[in-house]
Amino acid sequence: MSGSWMDGVTQRWVRATGRRVDLARAEWLQGPVGRPDVIGDSWLADEAARLGATVGDDAGTAGLLASMAALDGPGFAAADLAPQVRDFYERTSRWRLDAWVAWSPWAWPFGWLVGTLFSRRLEQLALPLRPLDVAHGMTSAVTPLHRDGAQVGALWLRRLRATGAVVFSGLYGTVPLGDGQGRAVRVAFPLPHGRLVVLLSPRVGAGGALELRSARAGWGGQGAYLVVETATGCWARRIPVHERFHVHVDDEGVLRTDHDLALGPLPVLRLHYRLTPA
Repeated sequence: MSGSWMDGVTQRWVRATGRRVDLARAEWLQGPVGRPDVIGDSWLADEAARLGATVGDDAGTAGLLASMAALDGPGFAAADLAPQVRDFYERTSRWRLDAWVAWSPWAWPFGWLVGTLFSRRLEQLALPLRPLDVAHGMTSAVTPLHRDGAQVGALWLRRLRATGAVVFSGLYGTVPLGDGQGRAVRVAFPLPHGRLVVLLSPRVGAGGALELRSARAGWGGQGAYLVVETATGCWARRIPVHERFHVHVDDEGVLRTDHDLALGPLPVLRLHYRLTPA
């Protein structure tokens, strides 16, 4: 059973169990589409053309967001964040990522299967399976997209420093949440004939920490959505993948991130990052 055949199975499942959507009316589901063989950063030029944008040449100082103030709204004010937290999101390229990973025992075989059939082949969403996989940390390359002088998105490409293998490739930006609960960080991970869209709701925690969550919510609210595009239409389906990011400064002044991922109520894995100025 080839990996590309499994891609087709997933796409048919989304079409059969999801809802048909009009991307002109659901702009929050728009985004890059991956190639059927290797994704990596191959989608960037096509996405820039779709947005009418240019690929920025300031990758050495670029951030995932031009300003965290883009998220300001009910229940969130970027001015309340710790300076290091805000600097990481606005000047991401200046920070080095050292990482640790811990899988729940029940989920490790599932992670291995997904990695074998999908992630390593496509160079996308290749979650590290063993602590030694990330022993040398990750590289972090941010490439912004500009239109009319404003940043309209940013590619964040992360690779294992030891092997160069792609871990994540996604387009970052912000969108209003469909349930009227302010704005969210939006990450679109290109996949063959579609993408995974994750909406993360922000909150300021103790000590100026940032909490981003994709918990259970209604359609258009925070959460994860699989999107499939074909010549005859577009379909989307919510999936029970929930994430929590806790970006904080520890007692020694070191910036750290805890990333928890769950499938429904079941914990899948935790990634921990130490972030240091490069």
